[in-house]
Amino acid sequence: MKHPLRATLAALVAAAGALLGLAGPAVAAPSYAPASAYARASAPAPAAVTVTYAGTVALDDCSGSLIAMPSSVSSDPALVMTNGHCLETGFLDPGQVVVDQASTRSFSLLSSTGRKLATLRAVKVAYATMTDTDITIYQLGKTYAQIQSSYGIAPLRLSATHPTAGAAIKVVSGYWKTTYSCAIDGFVYQLHESNWVWKDSVRYTSTCNTIGGTSGSPVIDTATGLVVAVNNTGNEDGSRCTLDNPCEVDQNGNVTVHQGTNYAEETYEIPACVASGNRFDLTLPGCTLPKP
Repeated sequence: MKHPLRATLAALVAAAGALLGLAGPAVAAPSYAPASAYARASAPAPAAVTVTYAGTVALDDCSGSLIAMPSSVSSDPALVMTNGHCLETGFLDPGQVVVDQASTRSFSLLSSTGRKLATLRAVKVAYATMTDTDITIYQLGKTYAQIQSSYGIAPLRLSATHPTAGAAIKVVSGYWKTTYSCAIDGFVYQLHESNWVWKDSVRYTSTCNTIGGTSGSPVIDTATGLVVAVNNTGNEDGSRCTLDNPCEVDQNGNVTVHQGTNYAEETYEIPACVASGNRFDLTLPGCTLPKP
């Protein structure tokens, strides 16, 4: 996992790269309709987007994003997404699911250039798990309309459809204020890391060489501006199926290891589990997220 404990070393590497002129260009978050009229699921996605840091957030040692469901409206309580392994109470056990747990976690809301605009605060963990996927979604104490009115920031919108192999993507880290550009190389039947198993994971092409602290970064399809996954792990030293060294397992149980390859977990299944008012309802028809 792109665990926060590795962030300090990564900072030194990033700083050295910046001094040598190696830092990549900033990328960016999509523009959306005014907060009074967020696009519904039936509305077409924007034809072209510019990806900036707007809509991303920085946590203590992780990254994340302010997100909206396809059906979210401006009066809904806002949501922030990061990884399950970034939950403030620590890693979740395999099979463990957290729903509606009180939280006061704070997030730094970023401008399009990566400048901190405000501190947002959670009121609860709406949903979190490290089983099948690796997500935590927080509910904030402010609505989308309040955030946009105060800071001019609209949320990133989740796609409700499966991502596409070969699609160009950007992984936008609010923690590092760094963006990685690559493509979806393919999908992994099962990704095993230590005791955790994630299903249908996204494998990046080689230029998304994400580091510690990028955990929870939104993965944005650059053709649509929609979030299609959340960045979560990579094989660091070539070990097999150990912490920080996930392995790929196919339908026949064959195991392969790709040192230096990084991964994300798809997010298209989330909207089917969210009712009106941004309320998680795991009993909804079509909801396939793990249940408590």
